Amino acid sequence: MTQATANGLDDRVVGRTWTVRLDAAARGSAAVRVSCSRPACADQRLPSAAVGRAAAIAHLKAHLKAAPAPRPQAYCACRAESCRTHVRPAERHERAEPWRCGGAVVLAVVTDREGRWWQVMECCSRCAAATPGAKTAATSQAPQAADRPAAASATGAAAGTLRFSDHQAVNGPVPAPRSAPARRRPPQAKIAQRVIPHDLRPVALRDELVELGDLFRAYQQRDQPDLALLADLQERKARAFTTWADVTCEGALRWEARRAEQAAAATRLQHQQRTGNFPGDSEPAVARLLTVPAQWEHARTVLAHVADYTPLPGPEARLLVLMLTLRTAHTGTGNLVGQDLTTLGLTDPADLVEKLTACGWLGHPGTAGDLLASRPENPTPVTVPSLAPGDDGTRPFTFGKKMRPKLSGWAQKVISDKKLRKAKATAATRLLALTLATQTDTSGSLGPGSQGISLNTLAARVPVDSIELKHLVDQLTAADWLTAAALTNTHLTGQLTERVLPLTCPLGASDPAQPSESVTVSPEDAD
Repeated sequence: MTQATANGLDDRVVGRTWTVRLDAAARGSAAVRVSCSRPACADQRLPSAAVGRAAAIAHLKAHLKAAPAPRPQAYCACRAESCRTHVRPAERHERAEPWRCGGAVVLAVVTDREGRWWQVMECCSRCAAATPGAKTAATSQAPQAADRPAAASATGAAAGTLRFSDHQAVNGPVPAPRSAPARRRPPQAKIAQRVIPHDLRPVALRDELVELGDLFRAYQQRDQPDLALLADLQERKARAFTTWADVTCEGALRWEARRAEQAAAATRLQHQQRTGNFPGDSEPAVARLLTVPAQWEHARTVLAHVADYTPLPGPEARLLVLMLTLRTAHTGTGNLVGQDLTTLGLTDPADLVEKLTACGWLGHPGTAGDLLASRPENPTPVTVPSLAPGDDGTRPFTFGKKMRPKLSGWAQKVISDKKLRKAKATAATRLLALTLATQTDTSGSLGPGSQGISLNTLAARVPVDSIELKHLVDQLTAADWLTAAALTNTHLTGQLTERVLPLTCPLGASDPAQPSESVTVSPEDAD
């Protein structure tokens, strides 16, 4: 007696079934073995579980693609294996209705949660739906009347006569059931969370709105922002929404158009500030370390403040005070390590620290030697009382706490320039480099309008005489910082080299040579 007969199956063919497995190839190895229960399939050995899982799934898909369609006359493969669903109530020792298969025959794929085996079985759609995790891969076609097995009814009906559940006999082929077509709503085009009516006229306006919606969604998926592109999209949106408002007389659309105009202007300005490429500039944009004019003006303000309030004479004291000011500018407090002082090119940094401490300008725990010996993992806290906020909350500088590290990083980048360090430039040379970086136009030419910097301005910022100034200019020229330099009785003219242009803080077309006291603070730099 065959298994099918033992389970009470009739002469109908038993459904097909096969299994693809993923097992370890050897103990202590990451290699795996992919096997298939189909006799013609050889085992595969693969280097890892991930590769093996991908190969097993590809193998299973190849079988499903090449396998014949499910046979309408097949019995469930799971029934032949005495699955829990098909076990008789008497065998389960419980009172329950026997399982009745039904629906079209399908090829169902069942897998375990860990992804170690995949089984394909030919069964009815009702059994597939009752099997946890089963997915239907193919469905049989509805059999024609000639293909249906003829069976004599219990009431003695003639063979070949089909009966419905109401016992009404129907001769001839059974018509295929009609399935109502699924209702699908047409996709709704949207822009700015607004649905674009499908009957919006003119058609050109609707097409523009649909395209803009797609472009904005595509922009949101970009890895890197493109402010110029975003400004163009906002301008197109403003024009389109204005036309839309004219057509529909909807005030909210006109308000949205004004918002788009403002967003386009703000984005365009932000792009110009980041690139330094303003209208009327003939030179290509330079990717500067300080990106916006407000930051350039703040840098000039700090240099001017240090020139007026340094308590000790000489360029070395001026440079040290400048760097300490940038470290403590926001609250009057900050942290220092010895390397911050030893990289400034100072002759005797310990002596300068002691003098600044003795005059009350600088405060720190311990001695100057302790400060010079401090390391990054244990920095020394320092205070500059003159930079602390007053009782009314006012401070010497208007920029916020986010701006301070940007300015400090810019100054550190200038004074630690590789070629200046290699030439062992003095503190005066580095102070002059900082000053020149804030007194150029967008092309790097010295002075407003490329007219040069007056010697009076240089003397106020870099306290050296004319002979020493000439020596400093020669050092900057040799360090590939300055080119075409000419020192007259009144001005220093020249051009900063291309390699240091990213460190410059250009003067605007209407900016005077001296920094102004009124500075606009951007929202991102506010406290």
